[in-house]
Amino acid sequence: MDIQSDNEPTATNPIPDPSAVAFAVEGPAYSSESETHVAYCPQSLYLVGTDGVIAAVLAPDDPQYHAIRAELARLNRLTSLADGQVLLPGFSDLHLHAPQWAQAGAALDEPLKRWLGRYTFPTEARFADLAYADRAHRHLVRGTLVRGTTSVLYYDTIDRAAAVNLAHVCAELGQRGFIGKVVMDDPESNPEYYREDTATALAETERFINEVREFVPDSGLDAAPPIVQPVITPRFIPSCTDAALEGLGELAARYHCFTQSHCSESDWEHHTVFERYGRSDTEALDMFGLLTDHTVMHHCVYLSESDADLFARRGAAVAHCPLSNAYFANAVAPVRRYRRQGVTVGLGTDISGGYDPSVHAMVRLAAIVSRNLESGVDASRGAAERGGVADALVTLDRAFYLATVGGAEALGVRAGRLEAGYAWDVQLVDVHAPGNDLPIFENDEDPAIMFQKIMNLSTPANIRAVWVQGRLAHGTLA
Repeated sequence: MDIQSDNEPTATNPIPDPSAVAFAVEGPAYSSESETHVAYCPQSLYLVGTDGVIAAVLAPDDPQYHAIRAELARLNRLTSLADGQVLLPGFSDLHLHAPQWAQAGAALDEPLKRWLGRYTFPTEARFADLAYADRAHRHLVRGTLVRGTTSVLYYDTIDRAAAVNLAHVCAELGQRGFIGKVVMDDPESNPEYYREDTATALAETERFINEVREFVPDSGLDAAPPIVQPVITPRFIPSCTDAALEGLGELAARYHCFTQSHCSESDWEHHTVFERYGRSDTEALDMFGLLTDHTVMHHCVYLSESDADLFARRGAAVAHCPLSNAYFANAVAPVRRYRRQGVTVGLGTDISGGYDPSVHAMVRLAAIVSRNLESGVDASRGAAERGGVADALVTLDRAFYLATVGGAEALGVRAGRLEAGYAWDVQLVDVHAPGNDLPIFENDEDPAIMFQKIMNLSTPANIRAVWVQGRLAHGTLA
């Protein structure tokens, strides 16, 4: 943990006229200075433009600080944080199955293939009822916003109308949503009641792309991409025919869309793909044009060094899902190795393979499972024989970086840092909020210790407000 006391404007960080500032927030903040260090700024004035982007960050010793602050207060555009309140960048959730929120917390003792067929597919099929889908989508989007999640990469269902509904809900409630209409067309792998034929799946995917882009046009601002974007989403290779995968790759090239899928999630999936093609999941996805610089692949527990090198060359990102991997992946993803190989990595909740919708919780779990990977876990063996992996540890600071900077980079969003030029995707944490349970009893708590308590013990009660692209999407500043 680094502590900074200044943030001086530079030539690339000009101070705007206060009349051009949409609003300003004054207070302390935590933000990743690097992958290994979270910096604490005890007091700054954050000026946010009408485009929802941080226009400038001023420290109290800046010559213009007090004059600009006074003018913003006169214009009623200034919020000063109370004691115990602190700013953090909003979190990105790189993997969440929206319809599975309806079954979150259930049936996690089942193996993956049975869990999908017995519980998950029936739950997802219910979303053909749009009234039900809308109710569940709204509950989920609100629930993730109150937990500080500003951007989510969603799977929805095979039903185009349901996926369009999720896009509308995200746009209405103000969450940055990347929405996938799922493709599952293989008659040998999917139940008859929950699959499409190949031609329909491809046609409905193309229609979905156009519908979402039509109702959420590009803002034209480099720092402000559309609040909602369509994502090409084969569920995973075992659920799709070669014709569907080839067609989706062609759509990705034509529309320059994001793509997502599960990749090397479990022993079963990893080996199934190898038996089908004689090559790894990564190589197969690349073969179909589904591994690009607009790709996020989920889990990726079993990437070889050559697989990870291919990810890095293509510019594709990994969604690390520490909770669901503990249930279904049969191993711990070597995140530190992927980062050393140049792969962008963020965090995912994987509702409902993981039961917790909080990225705060994924930060904690990423640190925990990395300890298991580094030390090994078989207590019957001596320390030197437990099979630990050297240099695998993900510290809390590293995990926070994955949740903020890593996730935003994976989605191509200039967010995740509290710096000029970055989107005001921010969560306001109150360590003294009513109903919260943080053991902070002193006003002069060491900032490094307070950060650790926030990350390890905070709950939604502590998150008093959340902004996305400058819009207040949750809470109140009153």
